[in-house]
Amino acid sequence: MIRYTDDMHAVEADQLQGFFVGWPAPPSQEKHLAVLRGSYHAVVALDDDDRVVGFINMISDGVLTAFIPWLEVLPEHQGQGIGEELVRRVLTAAENLYSVDLLCDAELQPYYERFGMRAIPGMGLRHWGALQA
Repeated sequence: MIRYTDDMHAVEADQLQGFFVGWPAPPSQEKHLAVLRGSYHAVVALDDDDRVVGFINMISDGVLTAFIPWLEVLPEHQGQGIGEELVRRVLTAAENLYSVDLLCDAELQPYYERFGMRAIPGMGLRHWGALQA
């Protein structure tokens, strides 16, 4: 059974294994945990063994705007509705905000459209080396 928590102080770095598959320079588990704890809102999905099998985080000014940088579910747990529940929970926490944005590849846009999101133009810059620093 999967359970969800937004208490990031109940999560430890060693529970964050197997994420960022295919990233050129994945963050360490310690950095991953620091991001979750430093977020405006974050939610993790845990299995029966207390292993984190999915997570989402949102950064925000807490007044008008928010951004969702990461949503991941471990490959062996995909297709079970975990990602959908994570998105639902973080969007519920943002109901009082004017805008919630995220960036995704074009093939993922239909996934996010079911939550009421629409494609918008955007730009980005990545400093891949900063993930390992």
